[in-house]
Order: sequence, then structure tokens, then C-alpha cells
Amino acid sequence: MKAEFIEALEEIEKEKGIKKDIIFEALEAALISGYKKNFGSSQNVEVLINKESGEVKVYAKKTVVETVEDELLEINLEAAKEIDTRYEINDIVNIEITPRNFGRIAAQTAKQVVMQKIKEAEREIVFDEFINRENEIVTGLVQRVSKNNVYVDLDKTEGILAPSEQIQGETYNQGDRIKAYILEVKKTTKGPQILLSRTHPGLVKRLFELEVPEIQEGIVDIYSIAREAGSRTKMAVYSKDSNVDPVGACVGFKGARVKAIVDELKGEKIDIINWSKDIDVFLSNSLSPAKVIRVDVNESEKSALIVVPDYQLSLAIGKEGQNARLAAKLTGWKIDIKSEGQLDN
Repeated sequence: MKAEFIEALEEIEKEKGIKKDIIFEALEAALISGYKKNFGSSQNVEVLINKESGEVKVYAKKTVVETVEDELLEINLEAAKEIDTRYEINDIVNIEITPRNFGRIAAQTAKQVVMQKIKEAEREIVFDEFINRENEIVTGLVQRVSKNNVYVDLDKTEGILAPSEQIQGETYNQGDRIKAYILEVKKTTKGPQILLSRTHPGLVKRLFELEVPEIQEGIVDIYSIAREAGSRTKMAVYSKDSNVDPVGACVGFKGARVKAIVDELKGEKIDIINWSKDIDVFLSNSLSPAKVIRVDVNESEKSALIVVPDYQLSLAIGKEGQNARLAAKLTGWKIDIKSEGQLDN
């Protein structure tokens, strides 16, 4: 390894942000391993690289003793003093043992170490970028589907959409462009693993943030979201400006804004309701589109009896109880729905 190698390291330091010292440390450790593999593993050796010239030297480290029992690890005091008169018992003597053809091994090892460090640095850059984007939306192209996992090309890396995070009934074909929610970013031995979701309520939240300027500007806020992915979502919103209708802002002119999100979610129904500090009003709104006659709340148990007209009972409960279930999730209250006729009996 010559001065060109040092110049190459300086270039890598500039371009990739990998410090030369880190490469030298890794290289010295790799060369010790390479020496032991090629020239015997019993010696205690040290490899030093001249950081100016790139010259590599191998030293045997031997302990100064009275009587040598292991020539590979020990040197007697008399022999040590021939090297330097200052050596005493228990001192460590470094004796150069650089093999003649060690330069070739060093060059091969250096190439491997540098490539490995570049790969690690690139993985670290990708990890740092995506860890800061957890709970955000990302757009990617479906690369392949394997064992029901969908692998999504995110430009610098790959995201995984596990079966549990896929919308039921949705199909994913190679080349499809999809939006997904970054659920978690993990460090693995093979680099960062980006776990994606299409079912998380956060996906709906982020889609509305992208689509509705009033949310981006902080005028309209999303209070809560309850979602049964692929089927229906309920979202409670409120406005910090009395002149701005939060539901209207989210729906958009002629429903354009909400339609764009429904299309992205392949037809999932979205109910947008007004949040209210008044729990009676919020609970009534949560059962939309059903009309509510009366709300009896039990504050201590966070439960409520909600009364609806007889003809609205099935609408309030919803198909297989979905409307009532989502309303309970949205509000965080236990909800019992009765019709007027049930109360009278």
C-alpha cells in the first residue's frame, strides 16, 4: 500500500464522511487477523500502518522474562537488552516480523475493509434519514411480492409491507406506485429495515395533512382517528378559527380533497365529524350519519347511553356493529345504543 492509498482514503473521507482513523483501526485489526491466518495464529502481533506513506509493518509482541517457556510470546532479558538496554522484566518488546509478501495481503485486505466501511457508512446515512421519518408518509414503487410480504423501492433502500399491514383485498403488482406509513425503522446486520403500513390510522392523518392546506397551516387540527382499514374511517376535527369550517376544509370543494384520499385508500369510506369539548355533542357527532335524540353520560365510568329514533337504530349501530365500534374508538368512551322504542318497553 502506497501514498495513493492514503490519498484514496482522504477522498473517501471527503465524499462519504468516513474518518481515515476509523478505516485505519479496522484495517489494522483485519491485518492482524490476516497475518495469523497466513503465518500462524499463536503469536501475539501488532500491525502498524504509517499514515503518511501507507507502509505496513507487523510486530511480534513479546514479554521480557528470566526464563523463556514460549518463544512465540516471550523473550529473555539478555536478548531484550541487546535490542534496548532499558528493557526490564515484564516489559513488552516489539520485534518486527513483517513477511516479504505481506504487502499483497495488506492491499487485498485494505480493499475489503474500505468497501465494508463504505457500505456501513451508506447504511448509517439511510438509517439516519429514515429514523427521522418514522410516522411519516413515504411514496415508493412495488418491487416484488414474496411470501405475502410486499417489498417497496424507496429509492435509497427497500421498505417491507408485512401481510398484517396490508389493506385486506388490496392487490400489489410490480411497478405500482403506493403511499405507505413508516411504522418503524430498525437497525439490522443487513442494514436498515423500514417497516411500512397501509392500515395504520396515521396513514389517513398524514394523507389529510398533505391534502388540506388548513391542516398544514395549523388552522384545522385532527383530534382523533378510528380506522378499520379497507372499510371505514372516522375522523374528528376542530378549527382554531371560528371562520373556518373544519369538516368543510377536509371535504374540499365538491368533495375533491376527501375524494383524493378515498381514491388513494381504494374506496375506503371516510366520515369526518366535528370534535366538541361538550362530550354529549362529541358522542352525538361520533355516530354520524345517524341522528341522536339523547345522550346520558356516566363521567366516572366514561360510558354513555345514546338514544336514537327507532328507524335509525341499525344505521347508528352499523353493519356488524362497525359504526358503534368506530364511534367508541374515536371518542374513547363505552357506548350503549338504544332506540326510543327499546327505552319505552
